[in-house]
Amino acid sequence: MIHQIILAHPKPGMSEREFQRYWIEEHAVRYAAKIPQIKRYCVDTRVARPDDEADPLWSGVAEIWLENEQEQLASLQSPEFLEGARLDEPRWAAFWRTVVLDTDAHVLAPGAGGVPAIKVMILVKRREGLPLADFRADSLTRHAPLAEKVPGLRRYVQNHTRDAFYGVGEAVLDAAYQLWFDDVRAYETARSTPEYRALLGDLGRIAEPRYVHTLLLEEHWILGRETGA
Repeated sequence: MIHQIILAHPKPGMSEREFQRYWIEEHAVRYAAKIPQIKRYCVDTRVARPDDEADPLWSGVAEIWLENEQEQLASLQSPEFLEGARLDEPRWAAFWRTVVLDTDAHVLAPGAGGVPAIKVMILVKRREGLPLADFRADSLTRHAPLAEKVPGLRRYVQNHTRDAFYGVGEAVLDAAYQLWFDDVRAYETARSTPEYRALLGDLGRIAEPRYVHTLLLEEHWILGRETGA
């Protein structure tokens, strides 16, 4: 299954709050969720923190699940996309700042009893000179166990950019790591622990520090909520 991640920013003149409201209440419900090939659809809105930049790169993330490449192509050719979602996007999103990743998801800590609504998404580009295959292997076998030691972690998934994004060059990002917590307080507690600092420190082995982006997000499930099982 393809796990598509879409990073988006408000169009000029639109506040982040209005951007997020429109995405959840208008675009997602009236347009995107009606594309028949989409199996699950979640909108993640950025949770602002005191040390964030005044104008963050992205204010929200769409997560879309499609069965395979054929279904993805069909979705892009559907009237629901061409005459609906695509035409609506310029009304609220700065399309020139949008980044799209098709990924393969690796569920490393599946969670239980439902998935919390707060999660951290860490976007990374591998260290210069590190082969893609080595990055993926190291990420899954050496880096992942460090994440699983973080106190309060409820669920952990690594999403690796699919091979097709490297067909004519380099992908913008190589992976999106997702860590779920019960709430914002649980995350703030976790990030002050030695285990969380060790996790971030280890990224320096495999990722370029200038291309590591961290987003604290709140989930809003539109279609087919994931159970975490």
